[in-house]
Amino acid sequence: MHNRCMSEEILINVTPQETRIAVVESGVLHEIWVERNRKRGLVGNIYKGKVSRVMPGMDAAFVDIGLEKAAFLHASDVAIIVEEMPEGTVATHRESIGRLLHEGQELLVQVIKDQLGTKGARLTTHVTIPSRYLVLMPSGSNMGISSKIEDEAERARLRETVQRLITEPQRPRGHIVRTAAEGANEHALARDFEFLQKLWVTISERAENAPAGSAVYADLPLALRTLRDLVGYDVDRVQIDSREIFCKVNEFIETLAPEMAGRVEHYRGERPIFDLYGIEDEIQKALERKVQLKSGGYLIIDQTEAMTTIDVNTGGFIGHRNLEETIFKTNLEATQCIARQLRLRNLGGIIIIDFIDMTQDEHKRQVMRALEKVLEKDHAKSFVSEISPLGLVAMTRKRTRESLEHVLCEPCGVCGGRGLLKTAETVCYELFREIIRDARQFESEELLVLAAQEVIDLLLDEESTSLAELEEFIGKPIRFQVEQLYTQEQFDVVPM
Repeated sequence: MHNRCMSEEILINVTPQETRIAVVESGVLHEIWVERNRKRGLVGNIYKGKVSRVMPGMDAAFVDIGLEKAAFLHASDVAIIVEEMPEGTVATHRESIGRLLHEGQELLVQVIKDQLGTKGARLTTHVTIPSRYLVLMPSGSNMGISSKIEDEAERARLRETVQRLITEPQRPRGHIVRTAAEGANEHALARDFEFLQKLWVTISERAENAPAGSAVYADLPLALRTLRDLVGYDVDRVQIDSREIFCKVNEFIETLAPEMAGRVEHYRGERPIFDLYGIEDEIQKALERKVQLKSGGYLIIDQTEAMTTIDVNTGGFIGHRNLEETIFKTNLEATQCIARQLRLRNLGGIIIIDFIDMTQDEHKRQVMRALEKVLEKDHAKSFVSEISPLGLVAMTRKRTRESLEHVLCEPCGVCGGRGLLKTAETVCYELFREIIRDARQFESEELLVLAAQEVIDLLLDEESTSLAELEEFIGKPIRFQVEQLYTQEQFDVVPM
């Protein structure tokens, strides 16, 4: 257990359509999860899959698990005994996909990454089943302990305790001791251990009888998953605004987390639970490009298909000493804000941070150390490179689910996700070219132009001289009609 000075609270908002969970530290929102009943995440679910296609060039295979898109299984995620190999040989990532799998083969797989955009779910055959303190690895035989448990005496105690619980030497299974197990007594660990053994027997029986392409185990719903994965000694209070979920959570913690019993409350307040810390406003801000810093500086965050870029700017912050000091202070403040935004927006993959250029090496070192330190509180694993000669910091953050933006938003139907619209002037000139094209191609007495109000206003006002010249050039009158439902970029030229 580590010392801390900040309070942490979890708020759970439940409606029939969705569950939302907010992690609040010292009154400030740091993480938000949204799970909609129609689009529940698949990570952790176990399926009986069927290999639909083996692709040697990619060293991977597509596996049908009953979803709309075939799931992706890379050779490095395969660890199964294969008939074509010598008896008892366990395949590893060093084997090619062609030796590991064949089309039509049935196998037990687990989702490790949700469907993201156009990509199907990613799978592994290294099945893992987590509980409160332990993770069961049915296909493994080793035991590991979370690196966040640093005390050597505690590590030795946990190792010895779990090894005593493994009573089947002829078929040992792998186990990982989770961070939450630090300080847990033998009774609590034994209860967890037995729970996992029984669950695996149930899953194995289901898998035996299930048809290919069907689910054999679904991970816990969001509220219970959060308690299992996040709640520990660091959480002071959990508030839930649903009586039904509150009862389910109480049953769950009675079995797996009895030390949380006094910290879970049913919220009965008249105000919506997310209004307690202005969480609705914070969610709205987390969808905007610009993030204001207290000093007057700001961040610009852009999410693209390939990566996320974060640009740091001084804005209205002029400082009290000199320019270098102002830049240093802004960058230092930005590290705290960036770490919070990564968690809040659940940004993953490659992230490029463009700090304001600093001339002093000591300032660069302090900014990098500050960023690394604040990222230690993040539940998602990350790697940060040093500042490049161009003044950029490249980092990666593990991504297993969609970002907040992708969960709550969709590409703009007007601009197609570009974030930009052609100007009315650009559309006018496109219209002129289309009019000339149609006047030559079709026999007609006149042309009718359908367009947005802004475009027609510009045509009849600033571009009226050009329009008169165009009518004279084609020898036909041009009529205009405003279409209220057209976007600025849309128009039609109709020969009449």
